Amino acid sequence: MLARFLYGKFKKKILHHKTLNNHKTTNMDKMNDKEEKMKNAAQAENTDIDEKDGCEACANEETKAENAQENEGDQEEELSALDKALAEIEKLKDQYLRSVAEFDNYRKRTIKEKAELILNGSEKALQALLPIIDDMERALENADKTDDPQVLKEGMELIYQKTNKMMEGLGVKKIDTKDADFNTDYHEAVAMVPGMGDDKKGKVLDCVQTGYMLNDKVLRHAKVAVGQ
Repeated sequence: MLARFLYGKFKKKILHHKTLNNHKTTNMDKMNDKEEKMKNAAQAENTDIDEKDGCEACANEETKAENAQENEGDQEEELSALDKALAEIEKLKDQYLRSVAEFDNYRKRTIKEKAELILNGSEKALQALLPIIDDMERALENADKTDDPQVLKEGMELIYQKTNKMMEGLGVKKIDTKDADFNTDYHEAVAMVPGMGDDKKGKVLDCVQTGYMLNDKVLRHAKVAVGQ
């Protein structure tokens, strides 16, 4: 009886130990499973992070490539604009040098023409005057051959008419003084004549010396007597 009692008690103890061991094993397995799950979750998270980092790295590389392309495009545009600006500068420089050369040639030509005009400006007038001198020489030669004053007078009138025609051809004309109002732009008063009546006040009464115009310029003022 005692032996059976002891055997039963020993058997319960053994079963109790087995149950405890089973519980421990189960808990250990659960803990291992939990650790395994946590490990797997961590690996998955690390994988996601790595993939995310990889995607971000790829995106960064793509962004860098796009930025590099944009920078290259900007640089090409800047170089193109610079080339255009340099070409425009070269064109303007060429135009400037041409203008300076043309102006310098014009200045030299003008100085030469001015000098020639000063030296030979009277050439046209002198050429027109030469026939008048020839007529005067012929008139003097013929004066010794005749004593008729009318012939001499007619010769002088012809020379005078020819001289006036020559002067008109050069743009020279007389300043009109007959019944003209006194005008200081064209007349020079050498005498004031009083007592000529109100209708003669400020009027040219007589021309002492004829005045002349060259086109629109006064060559010599007409010297006149004016009513006062």
